Amino acid sequence: MEFVTSVLDLVGDTPLVQLSRVLDRPPAAPGEGPVVLAKVEYLNPGGSVKDRIATRMIDAAEASRELQPGGTIVEPTSGNTGVGLAMVAQQRGYKCVFVCPDKVSEDKRNVLRAYGAEVVVCPTAVAPEHPDSYYNVSDRLSSQPGAWKPNQYANQHNPRSHYETTGPEIWRQTEGRITHFVTGMGTGGTISGVGRYLKEQNPHVQVIGADPAGSVYSGGTGRPYLVEGVGEDFWPETYDRSVADRVIEVSDADSFAFTRRMAREEALLVGGSSGMAAFAAAQVAAELEGTPRDATPSSWCCYRTRVVGTSRRCSTTSGSASTASSPPAPTGPWGTCCAARADSCPTWCTRTPARRSPRRSTSSRSTA
Repeated sequence: MEFVTSVLDLVGDTPLVQLSRVLDRPPAAPGEGPVVLAKVEYLNPGGSVKDRIATRMIDAAEASRELQPGGTIVEPTSGNTGVGLAMVAQQRGYKCVFVCPDKVSEDKRNVLRAYGAEVVVCPTAVAPEHPDSYYNVSDRLSSQPGAWKPNQYANQHNPRSHYETTGPEIWRQTEGRITHFVTGMGTGGTISGVGRYLKEQNPHVQVIGADPAGSVYSGGTGRPYLVEGVGEDFWPETYDRSVADRVIEVSDADSFAFTRRMAREEALLVGGSSGMAAFAAAQVAAELEGTPRDATPSSWCCYRTRVVGTSRRCSTTSGSASTASSPPAPTGPWGTCCAARADSCPTWCTRTPARRSPRRSTSSRSTA
């Protein structure tokens, strides 16, 4: 019989799929033009590339005894990292509390809850140093006894997981013929880990980041944008600036339009961050058109939510929030940190956020 003893054994070894229809080019003769491949990370058991870093970070925390038996994992996350952590925690007997910005879609929050995690929602449109920012809230929660914060933005086991698994997989699957690697940038772990490994195998491999317009990686100020899970308004410690050869800025409109094309033309039902990476990979492929050598940009397919409908809400980033009553203040042991700010609890530490218009301008701070 063929079976695995744990769902965690299914993390990694995801396939590569060739993209063709979305490239808008005539069929090339055999051996001519670039081959564009997508690494289909949503086939990981938790549905994203983040399963890889969750396993590695928890393994390391157990080895160092930072995470004790029966402990609680606290992490700021926009969804996918939380799913990966919750999946591992469920298998190993840990509790999870995840803090996310209110721009994260309700279905992602519900997925985290379905895995048994508690979800604390904070406002997006606050400065990074503001006490209500979801990073600062997670810091206060993780100070509770028995809590451990993976801190994917500074935890070097994040890029290490990609250096040890994702990079070698891509090198093996392409038989060492990859010339360009394209990926979205959030914590910077994927581009740093995979890029470093590929460049060690072949220094001529070009490592290219795809970044939402407004994010600091592509020269922005961190101004609001709508694509979830990528981009930043600060420089994470997990990002190695020496690895990327180039960063391509992609607008919300292009990201979401390409996401829909991926579903309708390639049968890959992904989300905005994957559409963004695929758009950048297609741009690189267009630049390489006519080259006599194999060129294999690799883009990411992770998220499956939010932009699969026909709404054109990505065409604007202005608007106003809808009116809603204040949600109840949190209860239970993980609400104790709110005591010092009881007056503002309903606005920044909630389990049911106020409803917002889909055209709401939001901050870029999110995770990958």
